Amino acid sequence: MKRKFDILIASNELKAEAFLSEIEGAHPLFVCAIGTTETAKIPGISAAGSNPQITDYTPPADAELLLLGKCKCINGVPITPSGIPTPALITMSALRLANIPVLIANSGLKIEPHIPFLNLGGAPGKDMRTGHSVENTKEVLQRSIIAGKQLANTTDYLIIGESIPGGTTTALGVLSAIGVKAEGKVSSSMPDNPHFLKTNTVNLGLKAAGIKFGSLKDDPIKAISCMGDPMMPAFAGLVIGAASQVPVLMAGGTQMTAILAVINALNPEILCNVAIGTTRWIIQDSSSDIRGIVAQISNVPVLAADLDFKLSKLSGLKAYETGIVKEGVGAGGASIAAMAKLSGAITKNMILREIEKNYEILMTKR
Repeated sequence: MKRKFDILIASNELKAEAFLSEIEGAHPLFVCAIGTTETAKIPGISAAGSNPQITDYTPPADAELLLLGKCKCINGVPITPSGIPTPALITMSALRLANIPVLIANSGLKIEPHIPFLNLGGAPGKDMRTGHSVENTKEVLQRSIIAGKQLANTTDYLIIGESIPGGTTTALGVLSAIGVKAEGKVSSSMPDNPHFLKTNTVNLGLKAAGIKFGSLKDDPIKAISCMGDPMMPAFAGLVIGAASQVPVLMAGGTQMTAILAVINALNPEILCNVAIGTTRWIIQDSSSDIRGIVAQISNVPVLAADLDFKLSKLSGLKAYETGIVKEGVGAGGASIAAMAKLSGAITKNMILREIEKNYEILMTKR
């Protein structure tokens, strides 16, 4: 696999190299769309929080960590049930190393963070098994397009990440409704990917909504409303608004494929200015297939930060190498942007050292 700096080119080599050349040395803005969904509380769906009920606090706590270097709405930092720290720690460390500014976008939360944020007018998501997952989808999309256009005027390019527990399951739901074959291909924050549970959850939602695989390929807004989560219209709108003017790096794992499918159905022209940025753990994950899903939708390039925690002195970080967490809060995209901004002067080893330093500070404060 070809690389530039400590960035792996996972697909569409020529477009990936062109995108990297365009953002090298540029000054980006990192936007993180955060939201919650009741789907995340289905037992076994998500590892984003020490228990399913705490998932309402994970996105606002992630946002606080990015801006403040600590969490205010919870004690400590968001962790998995086995005690592994949030990928927001990676994102925060990479962004601070490269001095990249951050904006939080509220796309639908139960618990608001104790920081300034852009409110896109969304509501918390419902359980997708009801077939009625997201309210105000079209309105949030339209507001987010406006916001994306305005933000594009302030920066060289945008990195857009997300924090929403349960998001790979809702991604599978939207992909299925649009007609993209992703069963058994979406990733998981857990080492044992619960594909059967996700597929069963999606099938219950499709049945409740009265739709079938691919029946909403021309109506992505309804696909989100029935099967998605509130992060999706916000994220898609921000990309559509910004990418008409500046490059956009969609920072995330297989959730990005659902956003990609939505954008491809609404405004495919802007995808020439878009790339997906993720982590090595996602592209090397044998239980998912981000490249296989993307190939069904569009020829946007996929990049991956070659992060490696095997030699970390901290067990909570070493655990990432066992397949837990893998990605989230734009960790891969933020790391790619940090490396590109200083033309490779920031390396994956420097990012690891910064993460370890910040992790030890956070654990001392607990």
